[in-house]
Amino acid sequence: METTYRLITIPPSHYCEKARWALDRLGVPYREESHPPVFHWRSSRGAGGGRTVPVLVTDRGVLPDSTEILQFLDSQHADGWRPYPEEAALREEVEELEELFDTRLGPHTRRVAYHHLLREKRLFLDSMLHGVEGWERSSFSVMRLPVCWLMRRGMRINSASAERSLERVREVFATVGERLADGRPFLVGESFTAADLTFAALAAPVVLPRDYGAPLPSLTDLSPELLALIEEFRTSPAGAFAQRMYRDHR
Repeated sequence: METTYRLITIPPSHYCEKARWALDRLGVPYREESHPPVFHWRSSRGAGGGRTVPVLVTDRGVLPDSTEILQFLDSQHADGWRPYPEEAALREEVEELEELFDTRLGPHTRRVAYHHLLREKRLFLDSMLHGVEGWERSSFSVMRLPVCWLMRRGMRINSASAERSLERVREVFATVGERLADGRPFLVGESFTAADLTFAALAAPVVLPRDYGAPLPSLTDLSPELLALIEEFRTSPAGAFAQRMYRDHR
């Protein structure tokens, strides 16, 4: 009987989306266990990971990082699609871009998005509680304010840091736009790879693509300030690329 993995997530997390997308694309059976922020610590650490998600629990061990998860899937389950090219030079290029997006894009799109989302009670709760059940659902609603304080402190979210992160996001989007300027269909080579998936997933908080693996706020519910930012990134070459990756490969 085929083993079903456990994927421990915070539903809207773009790093969780990165892992979820790869699992879905490869058709690997898994059960997603959704938890709200801070409340997820109990499950992620109890499963053998740390305080961050995603955590993938498999019959071959526990993987507490989205890139580790993609590498594991590439080695164990890539019968049809390979996240990483077999050719060494192309694989190295994909891994370099993945590292760039993991470290220079993901933390900053997250900070920008949370800077706005934490101000909006309804949007925040709707996003965080999708798929969450039981006592965590009711308790999180009651403890929203202290959780928001912990999130702001833990991710160093304030107006100044959000503005700096916004510039980092613009820099990465410009880099990707320049790479796409020659008309190439993908970031590396002639097929969809971990580089494309990682960029699209980690860009999602400032692009809000359709077909994301968890509900994202509707454009009609956004503040004018955030809506203007989303439109800026959506209409850029890199933002259009991220939306195309979702449309064609998600």
